[in-house]
Amino acid sequence: MFARLKRLLTDQPSGADGERSHSFEERQLAAAALMVEAARLDDEFDAEERARIEALLRDHFALNATEASELLAAGEKASDDSIEWQGFTRKIKDGFAPEERVALIEMLWEVAYADGTLHDYEASLIRRITGLLYVSDRESGEARKRVVARLGIT
Repeated sequence: MFARLKRLLTDQPSGADGERSHSFEERQLAAAALMVEAARLDDEFDAEERARIEALLRDHFALNATEASELLAAGEKASDDSIEWQGFTRKIKDGFAPEERVALIEMLWEVAYADGTLHDYEASLIRRITGLLYVSDRESGEARKRVVARLGIT
């Protein structure tokens, strides 16, 4: 799996117009990179946030622990190598069904709350990603409420 993800980081678009459809692995990588971006915005990316992202990746994409860990590592590398996160959102918007995009927003809220505190930069990033994924503010707000309730945050 890691070899496939590494190829995704280095491959260039193919096709006459420079575009291609996004594979499932590319969409997984994009989701992982966005979660890493959300976790890093408060300048603290600790073990708890890493564990939360791995669990979300494992559960959402039906991965085993090793695959989730490799995907997280690839997501960190993609985040490090990228100067913008809009490319990640395009892959998700183009490849995920509307309910999957809402599920990703919910995962992002969970990552943002992983340390028990929502930082303004994290909330701002999620609001921007919500718009780029064509998820409504209402759906994002409902996703946020589900996360707050699940985590028992007051």
